[in-house]
Amino acid sequence: MIAKLLVATAMLATPVMAQDKPQDPPKRVRSILLYGQEECPKPQDPDEIVVCANAGESPYRIPKALRDQPKEDAASQAWTNRVETVEEVNRAGLPNSCSPVGTGGQTGCTRQMLQQWYQDRLDRKAKAARIPGNGN
Repeated sequence: MIAKLLVATAMLATPVMAQDKPQDPPKRVRSILLYGQEECPKPQDPDEIVVCANAGESPYRIPKALRDQPKEDAASQAWTNRVETVEEVNRAGLPNSCSPVGTGGQTGCTRQMLQQWYQDRLDRKAKAARIPGNGN
């Protein structure tokens, strides 16, 4: 029984003894970002490793995901939004208009604040959805 155990132990130890000495890590590792059609340079020394990564078209160009963002100026607004704005401006003094002028102007202030809050929340969600890499 002990002889079998010694033979098994010797067989397990032989591959370890047969291996060469452990290799040393490389002396130099270069990381390079490539743009456009640039090629990865060759190592200058056998103890050097060159790691290359393609970083896009140009270091001076805006990434495609961030180009051509939708405009948010007045000319880019839908007609329904413009009409709602005109109607709200013309409502001064009428009930639910949130205006100091007229008999029922003050009744719409809370409604207007709630509408602004809701619209701001929608705008923030829309902007967050356009940002790349954002999980919202």
